[in-house]
Amino acid sequence: MKRIFNWKEKVNEIELEKISKDLRIGKVAIFPTETVYGIGANVFDESAVKKIYKIKNRPSNKAINVLVSDIKMVWSVAKDILPLEERIIEEFFPGPLTIILKKNDNVPSVVTAGGDTIGVRMPANDIALKIIDKAGIPLATTSANLSGEDSAINMKMLKEKFMPEDVLVIDGGESKIGVASTIIQVENENIKIIRQGSITKEEIEEKINRK
Repeated sequence: MKRIFNWKEKVNEIELEKISKDLRIGKVAIFPTETVYGIGANVFDESAVKKIYKIKNRPSNKAINVLVSDIKMVWSVAKDILPLEERIIEEFFPGPLTIILKKNDNVPSVVTAGGDTIGVRMPANDIALKIIDKAGIPLATTSANLSGEDSAINMKMLKEKFMPEDVLVIDGGESKIGVASTIIQVENENIKIIRQGSITKEEIEEKINRK
């Protein structure tokens, strides 16, 4: 069975249909984003998410973030979104920013490591967006690497360090940014940096305070 798909030049629509269907029924896929390559699965499928933990040897107490293809999809995994959180989403989606939101009851606890919050991002990468949109579901997605090792930014790194069996792999060329997303959380109307990426707290505050 073919499992490495070359989409460096363009997305193959027939393969996209097949991969999206496979993701809906519990398969796992590695695909590019603008930050790093990610490994993702149907966020609502507990057994599929558990596969990611096993493949990466990821500790079960480390939550997995979620990728969406549009702002409407955010509401399928989150609830009680604050006005400031909405402004940040409107300004920085799509892009290399993950925002921690209150999770809703649709999300299995394995995704959030038992917590009541979930990290959500809309990637600025055409391949990732098309896969998520075609699948019609958010994808629980973390960096494509063994836990604790460097994140892969191209197919060469994946082939050398992280090419698990029974996983669909989409080659979309090199990730443009090459650094994991900035992760933020809003607390008492203040923006807290959980993980620093290419977007700074100052950039976020400057942009949202313009309005």
